[in-house]
Amino acid sequence: MVHVGRTGVLATPGGARTLRSMAVRPVTLGDVLVGPGHTPYVIAEMSGNHNGSLDRALAIVDTVAQSGAAAVKIQTYTADTLTIDVDAPAFRVADSHGLWGGRTLYGLYQQACTPWEWHEAIFARARERGILPFSSPFDPTAVALLEDLGAQVYKTASAEIVDLPLIREIGRTGKPILMSTGMATLGEIDAALTAARDGGAAEVILLACTAAYPASPSEARLLAIPTLEAAFGVPVGLSDHTRGIGVAVAAVALGAVAVEKHVTLDRADGGVDSAFSLEPDELAALVRESAAASLAVGSARFGPTADEQAVLRLRRSLYVVADVAAGDEVTTENVRSIRPAGGLPPDALATVLGRRFTRAATRGTAFTWDLV
Repeated sequence: MVHVGRTGVLATPGGARTLRSMAVRPVTLGDVLVGPGHTPYVIAEMSGNHNGSLDRALAIVDTVAQSGAAAVKIQTYTADTLTIDVDAPAFRVADSHGLWGGRTLYGLYQQACTPWEWHEAIFARARERGILPFSSPFDPTAVALLEDLGAQVYKTASAEIVDLPLIREIGRTGKPILMSTGMATLGEIDAALTAARDGGAAEVILLACTAAYPASPSEARLLAIPTLEAAFGVPVGLSDHTRGIGVAVAAVALGAVAVEKHVTLDRADGGVDSAFSLEPDELAALVRESAAASLAVGSARFGPTADEQAVLRLRRSLYVVADVAAGDEVTTENVRSIRPAGGLPPDALATVLGRRFTRAATRGTAFTWDLV
């Protein structure tokens, strides 16, 4: 199906690269441009996979750097900044939840939070390793802490997209914002973008997201990526909670400029998010394969590529396959369609059969018009 994009030019779903590059400006994250035409920006989310150990948190940072990912992200909250310690149905995860069923919100957040006193060490280690550290703040005190640490980028979580005062507070830093959109309607996304810009944010990347933990590929709805880009005119990435890397790589082929995935050192070690987190070799594969997917999209041109030139000469054409003398009749015994190219096209055989050779030709001579 063809639609008219924001440029007013006809485009197919997903958008041609040339049209996208005219309509969407890249965003600078740290010192890297993120947007159409640039290498996909891979973000490793530590979340609670530090398992309560600063040493493990720092080891995750080292692993992220070794993988080739561009950034490591944490979350800045305490149980008390997110909720209150009440054991009532509204304050418990649904019993049916596969990972956290029946747990109180307060207890879950106590386990999963990254202690604020660790932030400085995590940010310092990331900078030493040449990757960008940033975080999702969940209240204004978290924003203040991250500002003290010199945060260059912010992320807003899907559940916080309706917390417009918080988004305005983050916008006031003037830093780029990556905004997860899980569960949100287009109206809620528009309101959040407006709040960020009202606060002062000049650069926003939306992240398509399914806010389920883990998420099923069948609910990924990746066509939201080109839709969000067309609707809001900003770069769009993916915050992915599915297992493995398949969905994330597919998202890049549909135009995702950034991919965020949870990471752990070893799923067997357990942890609140370990079940849907990538291990180090999988994270490295995501970096490699998302870059390949981005290159593979290319353009909708037809005809041989530069790499196909060597194979182009292997197309079939007409060749003399038996020695002939001048005056011999052209037959299927002495002229055939074979590889390589160089002779007349195979369809010319019906035209030349029964004609006479104008000169002698040896087996392996390309059959051309001057021979008949």
